[in-house]
Amino acid sequence: MRLAVDAIEHSVRHFPKWNPISISGYHIREAGSDAVQELAFTLANAEAYCDALLARGLGVDDFAPRLAFFFGCHSHFLEELAKFRAARRVWASLMTRRYRAKDPRSAALRFHVQTCGSTLTSRQPLNNVARVSLQAMAAVLGGCQSLHTNAYDEALALPTEESARLALRTQQILALETGVPASVDPVAGSYAVEALTDELEAKVTALMDRIREDGGMIPAIKTGRAQAEIQESAYRWQKAVEAGRRKVVGVNCYQV
Repeated sequence: MRLAVDAIEHSVRHFPKWNPISISGYHIREAGSDAVQELAFTLANAEAYCDALLARGLGVDDFAPRLAFFFGCHSHFLEELAKFRAARRVWASLMTRRYRAKDPRSAALRFHVQTCGSTLTSRQPLNNVARVSLQAMAAVLGGCQSLHTNAYDEALALPTEESARLALRTQQILALETGVPASVDPVAGSYAVEALTDELEAKVTALMDRIREDGGMIPAIKTGRAQAEIQESAYRWQKAVEAGRRKVVGVNCYQV
């Protein structure tokens, strides 16, 4: 915490165009968290940084516009794009209501997305091309500012030049051929998307409230409570896959 806050404070005071931190939820999701835990733990970490920076005498509008985030994108297409929409809502509410930010940039959630490597399979690896493409589309529809697409063979080894190029081409096709980036929040108004966004926002807010009641994210990490919740989520996911309740094409169904 001290190292991160030192870096942010130094940047604010001496490097006015430098964005000093990317607050990551990607590693949380890759460790096995669900969508709600990913957002709640990441934004609670951001809250801890904000509280520490305010304690050093900085104003929220001095540093909040330069905070950035990094999320994963998992396989449930509608849930993932709704997750990113919910993240923007929760962050805007946190900045304006809890921290009384005045600069609109403070309430704007800027985030990078990487497709989730944990969803890729070593069996029938070409299926990963479809997985990565759909995850990338969900990230774009959810409003990401930058994007990383995994190579289809990453479940086997380091990507080949060919697979890395295909991952890049996936982004370029999304950017140049689909027309999706020309619209802001193109899925807005869909009942399924709006309902999922509302549901995720409510669940994330409730989990963040519980984290605050228990003393904040730092105690949650030190006591291992956060890690235990992530591990339990990962266990439930794996058990569902092994029991066949959660289908993974080429792994527990449609095998060759």
